[in-house]
Amino acid sequence: MPTVLERLRSWFTVDMGIDLGTCNTLVAVRGEGIVLNEPSVVAVKKGTNEVLNNGAAVGWMAKEMLGKTPGSISAVRPLKDGVISDFEITEAMLAYFIHKVNGRASWFGKPRVVISIPSGITEVEKRAVLDSAERAGAGRIYLLEEPVAAAIGAGLPFVEPTASMIVDIGGGTTEVAIMSLADIAVCESVRVAGDDLDEAIISHMKKTYNMMIGEQSAERIKIEIGSAAPVGEETTMEVRGRDMVSGLPRKMVLSSEEVREALQEPVGAIVEAVTRTLERAEPELAADLVENGITLAGGGALLRGIDAIISSATGLDVRVAEDPLTAVARGTAIFLENIEKLKGNLQSDTDI
Repeated sequence: MPTVLERLRSWFTVDMGIDLGTCNTLVAVRGEGIVLNEPSVVAVKKGTNEVLNNGAAVGWMAKEMLGKTPGSISAVRPLKDGVISDFEITEAMLAYFIHKVNGRASWFGKPRVVISIPSGITEVEKRAVLDSAERAGAGRIYLLEEPVAAAIGAGLPFVEPTASMIVDIGGGTTEVAIMSLADIAVCESVRVAGDDLDEAIISHMKKTYNMMIGEQSAERIKIEIGSAAPVGEETTMEVRGRDMVSGLPRKMVLSSEEVREALQEPVGAIVEAVTRTLERAEPELAADLVENGITLAGGGALLRGIDAIISSATGLDVRVAEDPLTAVARGTAIFLENIEKLKGNLQSDTDI
């Protein structure tokens, strides 16, 4: 039972669940749903960790600067492959997001925070997340594995004695897990995900057309005409970039068929992770999945045809979760509401 002090604090602080992603950070608050969804990007003065605009050049403001900064400014993504690659900048980004959500409530105490983490990260990487959140102003910090958060957010019956399978395709990692009785039975975390899809498009443009394009252009191509399998009529889009031979700007037309071909390698790696996980499942769990199928979450689940490719490779029904982009963040908030019941699923739990 919570103490009187804990109940009082809960009235005056905004406890939150954070999906700390390589591409985007989402924050969910109990009873309010998703209250923040911004890119995991920070703009700093070059050669320092000083965030521009008095610490406010974070998220959308910073993402607009990616690839367009002058020599004195760097737009940095402080997470790579789902883990912290720049401790100080991650701390500044988390502090900005926590303060933005907690606002005036921060005068009354530090919020409890549940942060999702990839299932395959090391103890050192977990410690980096805890330290960053502590220094950013969090109170009690809980680390929750992403596949568990995604399963909760997608509404899977993961506490029941039946197998549920989640494939969470994020920006830096793909988390594949089979769960039963409120715990993970089999899981695999691979560092192939949405960023690798973008890189595959950038690489294709270089090799095939001697054209350099930026990360944001590659992401637009992926969203507008990218697919993992043929889906309806083939389409095209105009692409602008820099000619690698002349060094001058130019444009060209790219087809959806070409993009699909370029994405084959990273998509194949994701499918292989799914099949490897299924091969390691106990027979009774595998039997349940014949009926329950596979659920896809994360931004990568929105790639057209990815469900069909996975279904073809596994022979199982595959569905995309409702609003897959926010499944992990929603799961962290639901977890926070039921924390006493679900505490056994925590990777880490610390009082700050």
